[in-house]
Amino acid sequence: QRQMCIRDSAISLFLRHNYIPSPHSIYKGISKLQPGNLLIVSIDHPKPKIISYWSAQNIVMSGINNQFNGSPEEAVDELERLTMESVKQQMISDVPLGAFLSGGVDSSAIVSAMQAQSTRPIKTFTIGFNEGKYNEATHAKAVAKHLGTEHTELYVTHDDAINIIPKLPSLYCEPFSDSSQIPTFLVSQLAKKHVTVSLSGDGGDELFCGYNRYQMTNNLWKKLSIFHPKLRTLLAKSILLFSPKDWDNIIRYIPKLNNLNNFGDKLHKGAGVLDSRSVNELYIGLVSHSRNPSDLVINSVEPKTLLTENSPYLDQLDDVQRMMALDLVSYLPDDILVKVDRASMGASLESRVPFLDHRIVEFAWKLPMSMKINNDQSKWVLRQMLYKYVPKNLIERPKMGFGVPIDNWLRGPLREWAEGLLDENRLKKEGYFHPKPIRAMWDAHQSGHRNMQYSLWNILMFQAWLEEESSN
Repeated sequence: QRQMCIRDSAISLFLRHNYIPSPHSIYKGISKLQPGNLLIVSIDHPKPKIISYWSAQNIVMSGINNQFNGSPEEAVDELERLTMESVKQQMISDVPLGAFLSGGVDSSAIVSAMQAQSTRPIKTFTIGFNEGKYNEATHAKAVAKHLGTEHTELYVTHDDAINIIPKLPSLYCEPFSDSSQIPTFLVSQLAKKHVTVSLSGDGGDELFCGYNRYQMTNNLWKKLSIFHPKLRTLLAKSILLFSPKDWDNIIRYIPKLNNLNNFGDKLHKGAGVLDSRSVNELYIGLVSHSRNPSDLVINSVEPKTLLTENSPYLDQLDDVQRMMALDLVSYLPDDILVKVDRASMGASLESRVPFLDHRIVEFAWKLPMSMKINNDQSKWVLRQMLYKYVPKNLIERPKMGFGVPIDNWLRGPLREWAEGLLDENRLKKEGYFHPKPIRAMWDAHQSGHRNMQYSLWNILMFQAWLEEESSN
């Protein structure tokens, strides 16, 4: 009976984003209450009323129209003052308190502000992986040592991470498949052994232009927009003549490219957005896990979202500001904060996010872009604040993210579990997905011809969630 209430169109949104953007939800007739809103129900007026008490859209426009006119040094000092104040307020607790520390700019800035205002070492927590490209623990340890925190790290095995996966559907009230949910839950479990409240650095990327995709999309659009869309479409078709594995073999003979991971898959994804008609369409294409999710979902028409609606206020922003504004109202609350909230509460740990103090958000949007991106360096103003506490050499390195090797797990220890959820007869019986394209993705991934980890993980997390729903 509950499965009859599932919205097919929401499944399409989920496959595109790995979360369901608000106000949409997985259930028919149910909408999410969006951030900054109150739902009022009165005995005298039983019809629910929604009012807005804080609007990210208004903050964005107010900031753009009332730019900070102080010097860069004054901007750094003001950000430091606001951060110290927010952290001080969020350190008020009658239970043990600590912080997540990855060793990156954002978490290091929060921990620096905590330690500067504490008379005893702050408790900090990191998990590590033995795979080098996923492991940030060594960087976190170096920052913790410099700041003098009471640092706890735990290196987790494949089994530790994989054993978490069956718990994921029960942690999230609807399908959710940002795979960093796994290490987030693991670090929350670790922290809970020592503290009851933990501060995090979430929000720094969205407020201070930290994601590589902002500049990458902007630069790519400047190059693409020179060429006629028909020419770009022809180029895309030419790229797709060769499989990703063929492209990987080709670049083995090009010294500057032969060390790139998943080059062929990235090139194929790039080909899919070459015919974009605007930088906004290009951005949505690049951040989409599935380009045409309605082709996979039976009887589904993908609804409009904050990312695809034509909001007039976005026209007043430059291309990078527009991407940041869209992330502020969608990706941040619907993915990042949902991930951290559910994962931490699943471990009975309270998570707090000092960068999302409304005064910091409002100040960040007043800053000119030159104080966010300076000489191609992101989060400039935040970095300058952090350098007062932590040396540059401990911080400056390529951005890693908080990932796990899903691609390898699906070909190894998770293969049997995934095969059961993607069984063709099962997909037909459930009636949500077209089985053939999904089986084709699975076969391509298993053969090594494609890395379909993101698309497959979305479908697997829906299937696991559906199984959990059916058992309740």
